[in-house]
Amino acid sequence: MSNRQTSTENYQSYIWFRTAAEQGNAYAQFNLGLMYKKGDGIPRDDERAFVWLRLAALQGIAFAQNHLGAMYFTGRGVAQSDKEALFWFRRSAAQGDASAQQNMGQMYKKGRGVPQSDVMALAWFCRASEQGVAGAQALLGEAYAQGLGTKKNPALAVAWFRKAALQGDAGAQLKLGLVYQKGQGVLQSDEQALSWFRQAAAQGVAVAQRQVGIAYAEGRGVTADQLRAYAWLSRAAEQGDADAQFNLGVMLARGQGVAKDEEKAFAWYCRAAMQGHMLAQYNLGGMYAGGRGVARDLAQALLWYRRAAEQGAPNAQFNLGVIYANGHGVERDAERAVHWYRTAAEQGDASAQNNLGVMYANGQGVSQDDVLAVLWYRRSAEQGHALAQYNLGGMYNSGRGVPKDAVCSYMWIALAAEAGDETAASNKTAMAGKMTPDELLTAQDMTRHWRQLHRAG
Repeated sequence: MSNRQTSTENYQSYIWFRTAAEQGNAYAQFNLGLMYKKGDGIPRDDERAFVWLRLAALQGIAFAQNHLGAMYFTGRGVAQSDKEALFWFRRSAAQGDASAQQNMGQMYKKGRGVPQSDVMALAWFCRASEQGVAGAQALLGEAYAQGLGTKKNPALAVAWFRKAALQGDAGAQLKLGLVYQKGQGVLQSDEQALSWFRQAAAQGVAVAQRQVGIAYAEGRGVTADQLRAYAWLSRAAEQGDADAQFNLGVMLARGQGVAKDEEKAFAWYCRAAMQGHMLAQYNLGGMYAGGRGVARDLAQALLWYRRAAEQGAPNAQFNLGVIYANGHGVERDAERAVHWYRTAAEQGDASAQNNLGVMYANGQGVSQDDVLAVLWYRRSAEQGHALAQYNLGGMYNSGRGVPKDAVCSYMWIALAAEAGDETAASNKTAMAGKMTPDELLTAQDMTRHWRQLHRAG
């Protein structure tokens, strides 16, 4: 059928509906309103659409009432009004219109025009779901998954997600993939997860495209294929998915399955970082600091490390501490260094704990305090940080912050030596020559016990 023929038929339909609508035919008024609303065969005109849909709605046409509610809800063709939207959704829903029932659920879910109520939202989603509305079924699954308006029920969540997904609802397909990925209400299955991710990805869902990319990258549910991973991640990234943009940056920076290209990696990190992606911000700081993929710029490195640090990235917080402690691109500021070391150390970052210990031991940016130096050295050393183990051994050797103890000193320095610290290795040999056989045996037993205990952990 030619476009001209289609256009002629659409115009003839318009004339017929217009004639009947002007004579008061409610269904003609509804259809005429839809033609104006969609621009179907005639220029789109939201204000005229509203006029004709309202006339049909006043005559009790449920479909028109629902469409009229949607126009009030979005402020399309009329001033936005949640009160009016609710009024017309309710009238339509009372007549059994499934879409209006779903819309009523959304009004309660969002607290638009009514007090927010997950219980009432659930009730309306149930009504629409029982009539087979895929969107409502997906929302009902979400309610059961999260315990919104009802007790959490992973099995029911899966059942409703599946009903919606089988009708082609992309959001439900994504959700179903995620529950199979995590084993929530179903046996965990990477293969099933990938199957549902693929279906949602084919409909253009960026998160699903990213999940398919990750599956190929990690060989989850499919044979690993880095080129396909790159292709799927690229689709998601081009749609603005920050996680996909970050993952592409990692692949390109490492040459993981694709040619190494630090300039492209930098570009993807930039796009993700601008969206607030914490790890991308950290990596972007590293690119600027090292002059990789971009000209070296310590001021920009500081800016991006700070953004990641303020979001809670301990590695970025540690790097800021190093920058301020050493004056890399900024004036030295021991107090700021201590602030960022402490922030990272309290999150468990071993390098930051060691450096905070150094600041207390030397009285840099804080009052000198050997006891606190030992405390932070110990926290880091217990995580296997070689330099902290060496530093803690030194504190025991000199009796700073702890009673002098050659046995404990030897243990920590021996552990540091085993971790590859060359200075610790030479000191270990020298210390052994000054210890009694019983002291040396005890120290070696303690070292062995620590190693076994931490390997078991």
